[in-house]
Amino acid sequence: MSRLGDSREKVRFCRGLDGVKIAFAVHGNGPPVILGKFWISHIQYDWDDPTIGHLLAALGRVATVVRFDERGYGLSDWEVEDLSLEARLGDLEAVAAAAGFDRYALMAMGQAGQVAISHAAQHPDLVTRLVLSGTYAGVTDEYRATFEEYFATLVQIVRFGWTLPDSRFRRVFSESIAPGATERQKRWIDDLQPRVTGQDTAISAARVRQKTDVMHLLGELSVPTLVLHTRGNRMTPFEQGRLMAAHIPHARLVPLESENMTPLVNEPAWRLWLQEVTKFLAPDRVTTPTPAPLGPEPVDPLTEREIELLHLVADGLTNSEIAERLAISARTVERHLSNVYRKLHLSGKAARAAAVAHFLKN
Repeated sequence: MSRLGDSREKVRFCRGLDGVKIAFAVHGNGPPVILGKFWISHIQYDWDDPTIGHLLAALGRVATVVRFDERGYGLSDWEVEDLSLEARLGDLEAVAAAAGFDRYALMAMGQAGQVAISHAAQHPDLVTRLVLSGTYAGVTDEYRATFEEYFATLVQIVRFGWTLPDSRFRRVFSESIAPGATERQKRWIDDLQPRVTGQDTAISAARVRQKTDVMHLLGELSVPTLVLHTRGNRMTPFEQGRLMAAHIPHARLVPLESENMTPLVNEPAWRLWLQEVTKFLAPDRVTTPTPAPLGPEPVDPLTEREIELLHLVADGLTNSEIAERLAISARTVERHLSNVYRKLHLSGKAARAAAVAHFLKN
């Protein structure tokens, strides 16, 4: 079932701002695209996933694809308390820094839309273009009552049937994601679900995303945006895609004739999806950004103390925890880290993650 270590990609790890370990994988050639996946997915099994495997193979032929398991999922740390939008944004920034790209396109599927929209709104200097596929910005008032009832039902299904050997309860999610899949493919998705995350995290993450709304950011987006949405999407109704396209300046909406969240490989809608995405990303191929090194060679070598601090940062300790461990002040920790960032020519909110990535690499 697993193709972890497949020659097509490299699997690596970085840490979010709070020290949570995030797994990411890189494959393909061309301009960089950071892909946020829907929640029932796992780097270790993506290539055999009937809902995403064909997409990864095709996308890798036109782009360098960076995909990651969100905190609490897949190969990333499962024991996580903070599942907020802010924490997830920090993870995305850490992945971008660790992958070594200074500019990139963003593609979001399923529940990853809110993070991608927020990041693109905050960093139009980093994001070249935005693809929103089968995702949403928030729950509209018109759909809220229905969604809350639907959500409450799904929570009970997860709570009762997530880890049972009998997969009939998990089949609800498989049918919602890919109702057009074969019976064998649906059984595969049934079996994947408990491998993706624990039931408590699945429920907690869903609650947070239910309450998160970034609709107010849509009008602020200034990057070219392509919205693709299947008309029969059971997880996220087509109206959600239409609303995003209507509120994002100059966004283009492509309706897809499919009942699956993402068109399956044997559907005409899949060929249209790939055609539209390939065409949309084409301008980036003309000026393909060169992967930025993870910080140039230091102007001065790192001191033993600075290396010791980076060891602790890589272990996920906060500045206060590092200060306590080393019996120094938090201000002294900040000063040492500032020196590290200066030596590595790093700046901004992602400097901490990029410094750790450079340290681990070297």
